[in-house]
Amino acid sequence: MPSTNNNALLIFIKNPEKGNVKTRLAATVGDDKALKIYEKLLAYTCNTVLNVNADRQLWYSRYIAGEDAWSETNFTKKVQQGESLGQRMMYAFKQAFDEGYKKAVVIGSDCGQLQSEHLENAYQALQSNDVVIGPSQDGGYYLLGMRRFLPVLFEDKAWSTENVFQQTVEDCKKHDSSYHILEELNDVDTEADWEQVKDQF
Repeated sequence: MPSTNNNALLIFIKNPEKGNVKTRLAATVGDDKALKIYEKLLAYTCNTVLNVNADRQLWYSRYIAGEDAWSETNFTKKVQQGESLGQRMMYAFKQAFDEGYKKAVVIGSDCGQLQSEHLENAYQALQSNDVVIGPSQDGGYYLLGMRRFLPVLFEDKAWSTENVFQQTVEDCKKHDSSYHILEELNDVDTEADWEQVKDQF
């Protein structure tokens, strides 16, 4: 049966494999601990999104894991397509709009401060804005949403740099797309980031 929900939530995760996740964090805490931290962030993200009014799509970095904490009852599982992060997100958004969703929001699995309210606020903002952005402290974003497909937001970006959020805002202005900015949060990329949030885990 096709879904009657107009909201798609696109959750991007990396397959949790030692040596392949949280490399900046691993540089100071080691691969084993970095993997454990990432697994905690995955579990946190999984619990955070369960009550959000949206169809949840889980986009793995490399392959679909059948037996993991993400139940197929609650998540449609897919594999990211494309070389750069921008290409991968653009593909997922295009799929969502091709599937008939009216609003699509993408998040990662690195934000230990993300609450379900941030996601509900994002869909609310898309009632009256073309784009919604959740800025992160490092100059990127922890959330991006849109109510129509805007591929320009994924083009000509130096991903994982401190300019991505600002460039995205500039693109919205340049193409006359209305936008709403959510509360700034912090992704866990370094040991200092983890120190900020670890007490809640």
